[in-house]
Amino acid sequence: MRRRSPVPPAPLPQRHGIDPVRVRLPADPEGVWRTVRDHLVGRFEGAIGAARVEEMLGEGRFVGADGALSGGEPYRAGRHVWFHRDFAAEVAVPFEVGVVHRDERIVVVDKPHFLATTPRGRHITETALARLRRELGLPALQPAHRLDRLTAGLALFVVRPEDRGAYQGLFAGRRVRKEYEAVAAYDAGVALPVTVRSRIVKERGVMAAREVPGEVNAESRVELVERRGGLGRYRLLPATGRTHQLRVHMNRLGLPILNDPVYPVLPGGGERPEPDPGDFRAPLQLLAKRLEFTDPVDGRVCRFESGLRLAAWDSAARPR
Repeated sequence: MRRRSPVPPAPLPQRHGIDPVRVRLPADPEGVWRTVRDHLVGRFEGAIGAARVEEMLGEGRFVGADGALSGGEPYRAGRHVWFHRDFAAEVAVPFEVGVVHRDERIVVVDKPHFLATTPRGRHITETALARLRRELGLPALQPAHRLDRLTAGLALFVVRPEDRGAYQGLFAGRRVRKEYEAVAAYDAGVALPVTVRSRIVKERGVMAAREVPGEVNAESRVELVERRGGLGRYRLLPATGRTHQLRVHMNRLGLPILNDPVYPVLPGGGERPEPDPGDFRAPLQLLAKRLEFTDPVDGRVCRFESGLRLAAWDSAARPR
């Protein structure tokens, strides 16, 4: 079996903490592409637009291992091309990413509400990963797991590429104890503690995850810590890590997390309109409170606790 040649290092630096896009020119048995320009225009006509591809070529934005490309170079399958996409304007999230722990292998941070963990969709430069790369001067930083954009709390990042697999494997192998805190309505009729088990599916392009019949793939333990009037503070212990799992399971109990813009789903299955991206007044009251694991490199027991608090609970304690 023929092995691909190793990928050369990117000739472009990161931009705003974001790696350049890398394209490997595919085989062209029909000889459709005579030049690099022919392929790039055809490939990115829908996503970028043919005119913009031409402009970017003229600006020297497409770069090969030997320097900027004009587009007129003969097409050669297997060649690598790098470029930076145009970044759309993003609403700045006005909260800091707090560093809880940093050493030569990992960085553990308190991610604020509303900030995505990694670049995806319309959130690219306003993400925890991009910010940390810029602010800490760690261009190789990568996440070991992902925390929902609306959820605040502890997130673990890996400093060195050679250590990434070990730490990501902790989460994939369910060898991390994760504890969350949530504020939701108090209901004396809901018997707690309880372990909720179900099958959750999340379809691409659909905002809400849903429970369906079938083999269980999501498990969460829900405990009531204390109550204040009509609100409860809950400890959530997920044994698995499905998208929106805790939000779905709390909703199933009839205790949707306070300020959740998705759950419960509207009658008839309709989706709620997306909140204004510049409105930060009502954060989801869900916090990744604790992380515990045995370090896969040196065997030490690691325990981290978030310094963040859920505003709705603190407000409930104030005299009225």
